[in-house]
Amino acid sequence: METTVGVTPNKKAVPKAVGEFVAGTMGGWAQVFVGHPFDTIKVRMQTQPSPPIYSGGMDCLRATLKGEGAMGLYKGVTSPLAGIGFCNAVVFAANGFFLRLLQSNSSEPLTLAQKAMAGGLAGGVMSFLNCPVELLKVKLQTQYGSAAAAVAGHKPYTGVFNCGVRTFQERGLRGLYRGLGITILRDIPSFWAYFGLYEGMKAALVYRRLGVTDGSKSNGLEQFLAGGFAGISAWLTAYPQDVIKSRVQMGYKYKSATDAFKALLVEAKGGNWRIFFRGFGPTILRAFPANAATFVAYEWTMKAMHL
Repeated sequence: METTVGVTPNKKAVPKAVGEFVAGTMGGWAQVFVGHPFDTIKVRMQTQPSPPIYSGGMDCLRATLKGEGAMGLYKGVTSPLAGIGFCNAVVFAANGFFLRLLQSNSSEPLTLAQKAMAGGLAGGVMSFLNCPVELLKVKLQTQYGSAAAAVAGHKPYTGVFNCGVRTFQERGLRGLYRGLGITILRDIPSFWAYFGLYEGMKAALVYRRLGVTDGSKSNGLEQFLAGGFAGISAWLTAYPQDVIKSRVQMGYKYKSATDAFKALLVEAKGGNWRIFFRGFGPTILRAFPANAATFVAYEWTMKAMHL
C-alpha cells in the first residue's frame, strides 16, 4: 500500500524578502561572470591618460590579451564576485521593500512610475555598498601589466584583500568610500531607469502575447529581452557620472568628483565631448547580456522558491 504525502500548493517556503535576497545574489553572480571582461575594457578606456593609450575598445582588448592573456580581462573579479552578488541581493531586496511600502496604503496595482521610483530608492541604498566594492575593482583593473610593470614608487596590489587592507590603512574608511557622492548621483537615476524599463517592457511583451499587462506572466525570453534593454537604459542615464567616478577612484590625482569633472571639461575643450563616453561601446555590449542574465537568474530563482 502506497502512502502519499500532501503538499500545500503554492506554499511559500521562505519569506519573500529572503527570497529576493537569495535570487538577487544569483542574479549578481550571473552578471559578473558574463560582464566582467567588458567592464575591464570599460574602466581602462575611462581612466587612460590624455592623449589616450588605446584607439578604441577593440584596441584595448587586443592590448590586454597580448600583454596579460585572457585572465587580464578578469582582473579584480574577486571584489565584484563577492561584492556584487551581495550588492545585487541588497538592491533587489530593497526594491521589493520599497514596492511593498508604496503598495501598503492602496489596493490598486502600482503604476509604472511607482515601480521606477522604488528602483531609484533602491539605487540610493545600493550606492553605499557599490562604492567600496567598485573602488577596489577600479584600483585593480587600472593596475596594468605584471607586478614588475607597476608604477615606480607604488608597490602593486596582490589582490582584492590586499588592496582593501592597504587602502584602509592609508586612508581609513573615507578612503574606501572615496567617490560616494558621485556614486549616489549615478545609481539613483540608473536604477530608476533599470527597474522602470524592465517592468514596463516585460508588461508590454506579455500584453503582446496574452493581451494582459501582467508582468508576472512573463516567460524566459521576455525576461531576457526586458533585462537586456533595462541594462542599456541604466547606462544611458548614468554613463558620464560613471566616467567621473572611475577617475576619482583610480587614485588620488583628483581631490573630489568636482575636481575630476573640471579636469574632464578641460580635456573636452575644442568639442572633444566624447571623453565623457570613453569605454561606452564595451559598456553597452556588456549591458545587454550581463543584465539579461541577471534578471533571468533572478526570476528563475524566485520561481524555484515558489515566490
